[in-house]
Amino acid sequence: MELHVSLEGRKNLSREIYRQVRGAIVDGRLRPGDPLPPTREMARRLGVARMTVTIAYDRLAGEGFILSRVGSGTFVNEHVGSARTTSREPRASGVLRPRPFWSSIRATNLFAQRVPFDFRTGVPDATLFPYDVWRKLLARELRAEPISSNLYGHPAGHRELRDAIARHIGVSRAVQCSGDDVTITNGTQQALDVIARVLLAPGDRVAVEDPGYPPPRRIFESHGARIVGVRVDEEGLVVEELPDNVRLVYLSPSHQFPLGVSMSLRRRVALLEWADRNNAAIVEDDYDSEFRFSGRPIEPLQVLDTIGRVIYVGTFSKTLLPAMRLGFVVAPQSIRDAIHAAKFITDWHSAMPLQAALARFINDGGFARHIRKMSAVYRVRHEKIASALSRDFANILELLPSTIGLNLTAIARNVEAKEMEGVLQRAASAGIALHELSQFSMDREPRAGLVIGYGSIATARLDEGLSRLRDCFL
Repeated sequence: MELHVSLEGRKNLSREIYRQVRGAIVDGRLRPGDPLPPTREMARRLGVARMTVTIAYDRLAGEGFILSRVGSGTFVNEHVGSARTTSREPRASGVLRPRPFWSSIRATNLFAQRVPFDFRTGVPDATLFPYDVWRKLLARELRAEPISSNLYGHPAGHRELRDAIARHIGVSRAVQCSGDDVTITNGTQQALDVIARVLLAPGDRVAVEDPGYPPPRRIFESHGARIVGVRVDEEGLVVEELPDNVRLVYLSPSHQFPLGVSMSLRRRVALLEWADRNNAAIVEDDYDSEFRFSGRPIEPLQVLDTIGRVIYVGTFSKTLLPAMRLGFVVAPQSIRDAIHAAKFITDWHSAMPLQAALARFINDGGFARHIRKMSAVYRVRHEKIASALSRDFANILELLPSTIGLNLTAIARNVEAKEMEGVLQRAASAGIALHELSQFSMDREPRAGLVIGYGSIATARLDEGLSRLRDCFL
């Protein structure tokens, strides 16, 4: 790559070339073994005499930062690693300060650490993904005609993928929409960010489930919204406890996270009536509804909505791969253009070759086959964990009923939330990773319990993992 050296307004040009090249080496921008431009080329590029560059290079060579090889060129010395660590000048930390909200957010890779017994939630089994099929699909799109496939696209997303998603959720979830209603996003979190940009003004109130998934409320808070936690019971979000002056309600009615309950039909109807009375929007996150193991599915809120208050959100992170970062929004026609505009100013559009490959994967039947295969795998894991919790943890944990999704939740018996910290510490020492229920509480007294995921732990490791977890309570 071209080495940047600026001589604008400088007097001693050789010294400036020396100083800036040396700085690039010390900072690590130029690595050991990297080539430097020949003196003639560098002089031409900077508009100086060749001797000016030669003097700078000679000084760098004399101090051991670079060396020349006859017939090959000039390179950064392979032995400057130690000089880099001792000679680097510290940069100022800066005088800029973020808004206070951002001091409470820490960007991290929560799944960077691999553990033998991974019961964390929100992760599908990546070992069973059809990589060979996917590589062929993606390669095909990358080889496609550049003019048609690899230019900037519409913010709403790849036309075939939007149509494929509309057909899929129309068949699998009875969602009433066409491809025109679908906007492709980089996962659910961008979907919620786009929705917030369209509907929320600073100071607006947003109701969320309590306990509930933390990232959505953080997204709404980042836009200046005031968050209200609403209690969840065995029928889902308690509609009667919703305040009147709420602009938007975010919930996961089909499989509430983290408790796992499905919102009753009575509550769904009541929520739609409440939203109509209060001129509020409803965001329905249907994040892992594809994996249902028993019972009759209840219609999504979007299907029951007759006036266009429900915004339906979905993701492929739970069904395929988290790293794929593709999700979607199904929006009422009244805000569809605004959703497209918000997506456009955020990042224009999601990666087109990736979208095209996913469209073909869905249309060729690969997605449906993968869902059937994974449903069978997850059903076994679900049943094994539920059976073990009911049998071996009966005096410790109370299993909450759930027949859908990728996690089970259990309430601790005679254990305070603060005591669960010790259990999780002992579990970590035993190679077990899982979530404590109290970490998802917002305003209310946290309940002691565990949220146990089974997407990323192999079926063969369940028995030993659960046995070790049982020992952590002793």
